[in-house]
Amino acid sequence: MNNKYKKIIALLMAAVLLTGVCYAADFKEALKPVAEGIESFLIPLILIVGAFGTVYCISLGVKLGKAEEPQDREKAKNNLKSAVIGFVIIFLLIVGLKLFLPALIKWM
Repeated sequence: MNNKYKKIIALLMAAVLLTGVCYAADFKEALKPVAEGIESFLIPLILIVGAFGTVYCISLGVKLGKAEEPQDREKAKNNLKSAVIGFVIIFLLIVGLKLFLPALIKWM
């Protein structure tokens, strides 16, 4: 690589680093309302996901109970397992975000 290009790349990298340092304080102030909005939205989201998951799993359980054919029972059982696993993952991700949001704000 040419020496001229190395100097240009080094100059661009220095400019990017200096720009990041200059705007760090402004970024924290801009992040505060976003973090507060996310924080206030998480508890209702947990309640909505829990209520919807409960109703959906109950309806899948009713389908499982009504299924008469063995292949229908197996399909309903697999649907119920998938729904429970999916809602547990969603719930854990929301709770994880709630727990780690303060650490993420400090890190930023």
